[in-house]
Amino acid sequence: MTAEITSERLDLTVDGDDIDLHYRTGGDGPPMVFLHGIGLDAATVSWRHALPELAEERTVYAPDLPGHGESDKPDRAYTTAYYLETVEAFIDALDIDAPAMAGLSMGGALALGHALGGGDVERLALVDSYGLGADAYWRTAASGVLQTPVLGNMLWQGVSASKPAIRTGLRSMGATEPPQELVDDVDSVVDRRTVRAMRRWQRSEFRRTGFRTDYSDRLEEVSAPTLLVHGEADPLLPQAWSKRAAATLADSELEIVENCGHCPPRERPERFNRVLRSFC
Repeated sequence: MTAEITSERLDLTVDGDDIDLHYRTGGDGPPMVFLHGIGLDAATVSWRHALPELAEERTVYAPDLPGHGESDKPDRAYTTAYYLETVEAFIDALDIDAPAMAGLSMGGALALGHALGGGDVERLALVDSYGLGADAYWRTAASGVLQTPVLGNMLWQGVSASKPAIRTGLRSMGATEPPQELVDDVDSVVDRRTVRAMRRWQRSEFRRTGFRTDYSDRLEEVSAPTLLVHGEADPLLPQAWSKRAAATLADSELEIVENCGHCPPRERPERFNRVLRSFC
């Protein structure tokens, strides 16, 4: 029998904003914080299947980052620095001591950035993680569009308009047709304010010369045991990033998941949960 996961709320002040933050939690044991990615994501989207599994052995926490899910979605700049401040405030407010941290995509960069910024972390699980490389093949085109507001608005105006649009977006990130449960989960949490947050974060991160956040030259500073999981068919972030990071980190494990795109916790949940539980 899997552990019960409940919804909770927390008042935070982040960069001058008062934020009503929603998070999912449950279980008993050493703490573990789960961080989702940007845009078509939230705590329930990335971690629906992982939270009850890991809660059998740990106390799990998965916030909806500002701009996502059931948390506040203020009209403001969204940057990696802002989200790092949010993660720090969340951990401090709940007095979470030396958690394990798992992050998907942008969430991986946040977990890694928190550790490199002096956060006390027991171990890290970086899943198809952003922040492990300087560039990707599609960045030049994306940064050009995002730095042109009219084109950026045209690019994303239909993302949250309908389930068919969401299915198309998920299909572009996966290796197989997204299950209806995943489409429904995304549809239930994504609205135009989420798209606004995603677009503003992307505009901050996707520069004309590469990605703003790249921790690849600092990995030797990481002492915590680190698991790197990467979908073999991820069309967004190259698996070479995770392979290179695994070779650089002092204490690492690498898992390449076949027939999987950008979201192993949802595309291959049984295998992902088995690997994560073994690592933890």
